[in-house]
Amino acid sequence: MLDIKFLLSNLDLVADKLKARGADIDLAAIVKLDKERKAVIAETEELKRLRNEISKQVGVLKREGQDTTALQQQVKNSADRMEALDADLKVIEEKLRDITLTIPNIIDDSVPIGKDETENTLYRTWGEIPTFDFEPKAHWDIAGELGILDFERGTKVAKSRFTMIMGHGARMGRALVAFMMDLHASRGYTEVLPPYMINPEALLGTGQLPKFQEELFWCERDNLYLTPTAEVPVTNLYAGEILPEADLPLRYTAYSACFRREAGSYGKDVRGLIRQHQFDKVELVKFATPENSMAELESMVSEAEEVLKRLNLAYRVITLCSGDIGFSSAKTYDIEVWLPAQNTYREISSCSTCTDFQARRANIRYRNKEGKVNFLHTLNGSGLAVGRTLVAILENYQQADGSVIVPEALRPYMGGLERLTK
Repeated sequence: MLDIKFLLSNLDLVADKLKARGADIDLAAIVKLDKERKAVIAETEELKRLRNEISKQVGVLKREGQDTTALQQQVKNSADRMEALDADLKVIEEKLRDITLTIPNIIDDSVPIGKDETENTLYRTWGEIPTFDFEPKAHWDIAGELGILDFERGTKVAKSRFTMIMGHGARMGRALVAFMMDLHASRGYTEVLPPYMINPEALLGTGQLPKFQEELFWCERDNLYLTPTAEVPVTNLYAGEILPEADLPLRYTAYSACFRREAGSYGKDVRGLIRQHQFDKVELVKFATPENSMAELESMVSEAEEVLKRLNLAYRVITLCSGDIGFSSAKTYDIEVWLPAQNTYREISSCSTCTDFQARRANIRYRNKEGKVNFLHTLNGSGLAVGRTLVAILENYQQADGSVIVPEALRPYMGGLERLTK
């Protein structure tokens, strides 16, 4: 959520930033509502002043034994009018809140301007793209021959885009979670195992509601949602709280199953594990001071990259342009891993600073050394998406005989297993 005072004082800047995003927000309506709000407040204050003056007059006249009926009626009329104004103010403030909740974050000045993903910019690359003396297979073919992914049975017990992961595939998924969590914990992150169900307030705090309502799985009876990412419960750890500056930055890593409807994505990645309704992910979340926000973003990207480096998977880091950046983000880097069967890089992590956007929505603040209370900055990133990491291993480590080499970093988590075979 944007600071309404900042928005109204910097209308041209906000308009330019929203235009760069391709966001269509009626800023004139906000200005109009704010004027109405100020007018109501001003009239209310004036009525309070007059009521106090009249009340004093009534007291004097009563002591003198004079009739105060007319003045008392004025007091009553003022009270009735203030009650009506109070109701008007609540309506206006609700309308203002409803609009401001739909406004995306202000992008950082370092974000490249572009209309969509085709105008994202390359930040860096790492690793060598593997070569094969045979035609590399897609992960669904490799996994089908190994008997470790069963898409049909996943559909049978749920619906399309749910998958049964079997045998060594399930073990490798579990190994990846443990490997990632251990790595991040060793680098200063505190482990969290959050609830898989969250309330609407938590989703509002991180920006999934109201904008992404259609993407969420809702349990109507309990008014709870299946979590779309561990970012939501972990960021809301400190909702409504004030943290001491000395405790910052705080760094958390969390494993969670994630649930998304993928509304509007039908026809995209219909085969395989790339775009599922349920998937596993290890998340990174940070709470930082505004001064350290960008430095913490850079280190978060490096910490997510380290997973791919230890698995020896080639990747690149992309800076998202203004037209491709997420709703709550001020700046985002995507990490894309190389997938041989598609002959391209695919997203495996997205790391963002949300500046104070989520903190305002969730009311997360910190008290500095001088005792002043300010909104802190929140950051989040995938460290990594587990299913997509499994996909990358299957495709990059596949062998001509149909087997798959287990990356050395994972072998201790798989009982020393070196190869997946039929």
